[in-house]
This record gives sequence, structure tokens and C-alpha cells, in this order.
Amino acid sequence: MSHIRSRFDKPPDELVVKYTSSLHFDWRLYSYDIRGSIAHARMLAKQGIISNEESNTLEKGLVQVAEEIEQGKFEFKPEQEDIHMAVEARLMDMLGDVAGKLHTARSRNDQVALDLRLYTKEAISETLGSIRKLQQTLIKLAEGNKNMIMPGYTHLQPAQPVLLAHHLLAYFEMLLRDFGRFEDCLKRTDVLPLGSGSLAGVAYNTNRQFLAEELGFSDVSRNSMDAVSDRDFVIEYMAAASVCMMHLSRMAEEIVLWSSAEFKFIELDDAYSTGSSLMPQKKNPDVAELGRGKTGRVYGKLMGLLTTMKALPLTYNRDLQEDKEGLFDTVDTLLSSLKVFSGMLDTLKFKPENMRQAVNQGFILATDLTDYLVCKGESFRNAHGIIAHLISYAVKNDKTLNMLSLDEYRKFSALFEADVQKITVESSIAARNVTGGTSLKQVEQAIKKAKEIACNL
Repeated sequence: MSHIRSRFDKPPDELVVKYTSSLHFDWRLYSYDIRGSIAHARMLAKQGIISNEESNTLEKGLVQVAEEIEQGKFEFKPEQEDIHMAVEARLMDMLGDVAGKLHTARSRNDQVALDLRLYTKEAISETLGSIRKLQQTLIKLAEGNKNMIMPGYTHLQPAQPVLLAHHLLAYFEMLLRDFGRFEDCLKRTDVLPLGSGSLAGVAYNTNRQFLAEELGFSDVSRNSMDAVSDRDFVIEYMAAASVCMMHLSRMAEEIVLWSSAEFKFIELDDAYSTGSSLMPQKKNPDVAELGRGKTGRVYGKLMGLLTTMKALPLTYNRDLQEDKEGLFDTVDTLLSSLKVFSGMLDTLKFKPENMRQAVNQGFILATDLTDYLVCKGESFRNAHGIIAHLISYAVKNDKTLNMLSLDEYRKFSALFEADVQKITVESSIAARNVTGGTSLKQVEQAIKKAKEIACNL
């Protein structure tokens, strides 16, 4: 770091060195930094700014640095400030003055912007793959349990009967939107910033299109000031991750509920459960609970970066060093959550008899009775009121709907006939044969479509 201290008469205070160093976390960018430096060296040679021999020497040196880091032989020194300076310092030790030519037509500002975009592109790719894996798990569960019936809820109260597969595919749709958000984020991440210099561009005959092709970018930034100070793509990833974690958290909440003694809809695999330090009988859904809890962690990282960015003047400011830890943590949290949820879902067991028992409790067919009267000629609002009074009567007399006689039904409307007794959970589900409905036919079509989307069938 000594060459960037030439302007100063005193060395930095030891506390300042520790405070300003990002090496303890941005070392994760080393492979992207070296990859970008190799492409930069090749471009400099192609444009005649350095010789081919110098470029080859730099490239060999950079490859050796990467190997040292990967083999755990590289010595990271806090005074080197960040991964960019650490790599450059090691290159200087190895190659001498020729290493100093690597930074020609480049600034740390466009260098770090490049590294961060390369990292985020790879993170998006892995995120998309993990979302697909979880979607495929949901499809497998839906297809394997497509005839299983459960209560559908509103306000956490039994509302109408649905197929379990229909319920599971609701999460497939949420994840499909998440997939689209990350795909869209990739479009704006896939822009090369290298060649922007510190903020104004560079005074050399560089070839940015060559750099884009070497590094796999589909576009080149159009404004050097924006390129070095833009972190929208990081915020977009973190925002998409927040929405995705919210979906996982909703799923986690249902897993916690369904595995409880009160619901008993599922049994979690032992490998995805934990015990209690005091109570030997406990089997806790800690994986789901942690997924629910980690959602707040991801939200916090997003709000942290939004707050960091909200008042930054153009162009680069050291505040931007705070972009990486939050992004790294968000990527790590989301990817681990997606992967562990796939395993948890793939190994859980459903309890259809308990789901069916829950369906038969209460007055879950009340809406079907309302529809019955409407089909007989009653207005919907009148029918709604009639069934509300009928339910009130049944509650007061401690009866379920299937315990009511035809005469009791007819006390509330003369439109009731013997066929009212044919209204069942199965008929209720079969009646919802509309696009997006819970009938078996619609669910089978939905599974087929989901397979075409997520399973490349």
C-alpha cells in the first residue's frame, strides 16, 4: 500500500488501518479480481499499451497468486487494505516493476465495480439453480399427493376444502416470480464497468468491447461516473432475495403449524428436526423456524445498503465499501435456505388421515351450500344470509352439516331438496374446475405446466 501513501508525510494510525481494511471479507472476490486483471492485461497488450511479453508475464503471475490463495499459502496483510491491493502487492513481490504496469488505464473504482458484478452474476446463476431445485421438489410432492385433501384457510380458520397439491403449487408460483426477478436483475448486472477509470474514463486507447467479450458481459456501461458508483444491481439482488426469503418464511410458518400436535398434518424427518436440552420428548421444527428468522436478517441487509446509498454524491465514496458484507451475507443466507428447504420438504411425510379429519370438522362446505341455493334461483346475498343462519342453528344445536336432516334444512329455505345431501368435500373440490382452481383436472394441468417450466420436460 506504500505507493498510495506517497502523498502523506505520516503513516496511517494503526486504528485507521484496522477500521478501513476490508480484506477480512472482500478476499472472497479474489478469483473475480484475478480474472478481471488477466482480461485487462490481455487488452492492454492487444491495444499496444504494454507488450505481449509483459502481458504474458502478468498473466502467469496472476495465475500463481490465485493458486497460492486456493492452496492456503497466500499471506493476507491488513495493511494491504483490500483484496485488490493484496493481489497487486504480491504481484509486485513476484514480478517487480512489470507488475506496476497492470494498473495502467484502470482504477480501483472500476476494478471493484467489475469484481462485484462478476460475483453477483455468479450468485444469481446459483440462486436460479437453487430456486429451480426447490420448485422441482414441490412438483414431486404435488404429483405424489395429488388426491390428498386438506382444509384451505383464511384468517387461519378452515375455509374451503382444497387438494394438498394445489396448496403446494401456490409456493411453486411464488418461486416462479422470484425466478423472474433474479433473471431480470441479471440483465442490469450484466454490464461491464471496467474501463471507466476513477470516474471520467481513461486517457488510453482501450478496447472495452474486447473486455466485455473476455469477461462474458453482454453490454458495456455508457457513463463512467455512473459505472463506478452504481450499486443498484446489488440492491436489486438483495431486494429479490428479501421477497424470496419472505416466501420461504411463509412456507416455514406453515411447516411449523402443520408439524404441531394441534395440526399433525406432517411429520418432519429426524435429519431436519432438533431436540430439547431439557424435554426428551421434543421434536422441534428448528430448520423452518431458522428460515423464518433469517428472513429478518436479509431484510436488514437490504435496508442497510439502501440507507448507505441514499445520500451519496457522485461518484465513488468510501461508504461503498459497506456494500459487500451485506451482499455476501444475503447470498449465503438465501442459498443455504433454498437448499435446506429442498431437503426438508423432500423428506417430510404427510398425514392424510389427519388432514381429512380436519376437513370434516366445522362448516367447511358452507360456501357450497350457498352456491347450491344460488343455482336453485336464490340471489347470492340472500343465500349467504340463509346459510349464515343455518350455521348458527347448527352451532347452537351442537350439530355438523351432515347431521342436519332435510326438514331442518327446509326450515331455512324451501329451495333445499334431497340432493343437498350430495354436497361433499369431493364434490366441492370437483366443482372448482376453472383455470387456477383446485379440481383434480386443473391441478393435473398445473403440475404438467410446472414440469414444463421447471423440469425442462
